[in-house]
Amino acid sequence: MTAQIGVTILNMPTPAESAELILKLYDLRREDTMRKARDFMVSFDPRTFEEFMAGFTGPNSGYVRMVTSYWEMAASLVVNGAIDAKMFLDANGEHILTFSKVQPFLSQLREMFQNPNVMKSLETLVLSQPDGQKRVDSTREMIRNMIAMRSAAAKS
Repeated sequence: MTAQIGVTILNMPTPAESAELILKLYDLRREDTMRKARDFMVSFDPRTFEEFMAGFTGPNSGYVRMVTSYWEMAASLVVNGAIDAKMFLDANGEHILTFSKVQPFLSQLREMFQNPNVMKSLETLVLSQPDGQKRVDSTREMIRNMIAMRSAAAKS
């Protein structure tokens, strides 16, 4: 069986193989430092490249790098056919949140690292979905609204 993501034809794993890898990815997300990193990423809301780089190089840089590289790795497993795309997408959504934080700065990051493939698997996976960009935009807006509500509640 084959599936197409972007322009690459992939050999598909069995459902059991995909399920096993998805469960392993879930298990990794439960590790204590990863949980803290994921929590940080929800509230991390860079509006400029400078703000993104402050997060990427500042005191929480380990969190930003951990979460972005985790979802890039997971997306690579899907894009390269180790995990069935439909099963992965049915079981996950946090990769869209992560991509929504990085996407506005992708061209600058790729230029800075002199690597056109920075976050390429995550980009391919997210944007290859029907309404992919719309989901990224709505996720970014939803998280920003949630951050604003938390901030307002904390001030009360």
